[in-house]
Amino acid sequence: MRRYTLAAFPLVAFLGIAGAVANTLYRESAEGYSPSAIPSVLVGRRHPALDLAPLAGLNVPGLYDRPLDGHVTVVNIFASWCVPCRLEHPALVELAKDPRIKLVGINYKDAPGKALAFLHENGNPFAAVGTDENGRSSIDWGVYGVPETFVVDRAGRIVLRHVGPIDEKSLTMNIRPALEEIIAAE
Repeated sequence: MRRYTLAAFPLVAFLGIAGAVANTLYRESAEGYSPSAIPSVLVGRRHPALDLAPLAGLNVPGLYDRPLDGHVTVVNIFASWCVPCRLEHPALVELAKDPRIKLVGINYKDAPGKALAFLHENGNPFAAVGTDENGRSSIDWGVYGVPETFVVDRAGRIVLRHVGPIDEKSLTMNIRPALEEIIAAE
């Protein structure tokens, strides 16, 4: 009998830990926790400096400070190797149809040829694309993974940070309301 008790101990310990993790995840979900709502110290501040060369072979400019000023801008950090970036791409194409906003991209730690092929294959929704091959500029934005998206007002202040892929729910609940608020404030 003692052998069975000793043998069952690891199983009981595992089930206890698994239960605690499941309870925490359920509680965060019920309280409305969302990993896309990770706060950013940059919200409310001017966006970090941008001086990113254009993606060679793509017929749009690179990403620099001046073209963002005076526009309601959505900055999307993406990479061709990023599966969630591929999943969010149709939502970006749809968002780019709104003439009131400017959608720009930062290509994060990506081979230029692969990034170019990705945009040719899926369509290019971006008015400008800057290449950030070493990730330095993205780090200045507080990015720790892709995709991440920022809404920037006409004065260059970051209004919203969205972590993870954009989908219809995040467009409806977060991104479009932030954009509409900026546009209505004019």
